[in-house]
Amino acid sequence: MISVKNLRKQYDSLVAVRDLSFDVERGQIVGLLGHNGAGKTTVMKVMTGFLEPTAGTITVGGKDVRTDRVAVQSQIGYMPENAPLYDEMLVQEYLMMMAELRGIEKANRKQSVIDAIRDTGLADRAVQPIATLSKGYRQRVGLAQAILHKPDVLVLDEPTNGLDPVQILEIRTLIQKLARTATVIVSTHILSEIEAVC
Repeated sequence: MISVKNLRKQYDSLVAVRDLSFDVERGQIVGLLGHNGAGKTTVMKVMTGFLEPTAGTITVGGKDVRTDRVAVQSQIGYMPENAPLYDEMLVQEYLMMMAELRGIEKANRKQSVIDAIRDTGLADRAVQPIATLSKGYRQRVGLAQAILHKPDVLVLDEPTNGLDPVQILEIRTLIQKLARTATVIVSTHILSEIEAVC
């Protein structure tokens, strides 16, 4: 499903990722574990086509991220560590906008949003302004936007960072549920988190 070969990412003289290779099979939950600054987020940004690799190749579903970026991105749901949310929007408004940006056909947008809201446990928050949500619910909105188009691959950067213990358990359960239909890559700097999720 995902193949990373000899990946290198360099910023001027700083080498953020050096000669990284790995393969991920369909249906796996895989963790990227490392301390802050180890390059986890850089790997995820290159894998999702948001950054250009300095060297190496990445393919997702047989498509090369360098030469077929749009095809790769259409297969991926990406939740960055601090998902960009628009505080003034209602949850459902934001998700409808994201569905449109994802290229979901107009006739299917409403159902895609309903499915994502249901799958992430946001039903009772759908008409609430994002600004009024707790960090845990904001994380759920970030996850909801990542799964709107029912991607084959979910890339989640530090999805439980800053959450309380109850919210962490809820997000872990949600990730395991989402993994039934998608390959999931999760990054964290907490070993116990990897052990619990993967």
